[in-house]
Amino acid sequence: MQKEYIILGIDPGTTVMGYGILKVIGNKTEMLAMGVLELKKYANHYLKLQRIFARTLSLIDEFHPDHLAIEAPFFGKNVQSMLKLGRAQGVAMSAALFRDIPITEYAPLKIKMAITGNGNASKEQVADMLQRFLKIPKENMLPQLDATDGLAAAYCHFLQLGKPVSEKSYSGWKDYIAKNEDKVKK
Repeated sequence: MQKEYIILGIDPGTTVMGYGILKVIGNKTEMLAMGVLELKKYANHYLKLQRIFARTLSLIDEFHPDHLAIEAPFFGKNVQSMLKLGRAQGVAMSAALFRDIPITEYAPLKIKMAITGNGNASKEQVADMLQRFLKIPKENMLPQLDATDGLAAAYCHFLQLGKPVSEKSYSGWKDYIAKNEDKVKK
């Protein structure tokens, strides 16, 4: 019997949030959906966070993913931008935790490396490789590369399943404590 599961991948952002959903049966993958949540029209940062939470929750309720793979914020020069990005990521993660879905964070470099073999690959190169791997017709590719970045997080997670996890991956506090007993004072 082949194992079947669904992975929701998210590329968090406060201007555009990208997402992709993969169905996995055994070692075969199929894209169920990809898209973006446009947030430019909302001036209020807190309203943007509310929309990220609501959209992530609606994706979870529609597709019932077994895993959430999310791109981790990268360290940039602008501290305010990084804080906002971290909030966006945290809100998406909160929606998954609200539905008891395990979360794995992947650094952008790790995702690009997993998809293209090159940690410095462009967004266009990542999109092209995903189109090939998942046999996505050209007319189904979206112009917003945030969508394929979300799909890339999901595909990266698919590639990592069955391998030792080198990224942060916890399903909750109990899981964190169990995996870090040597660091937790009793």
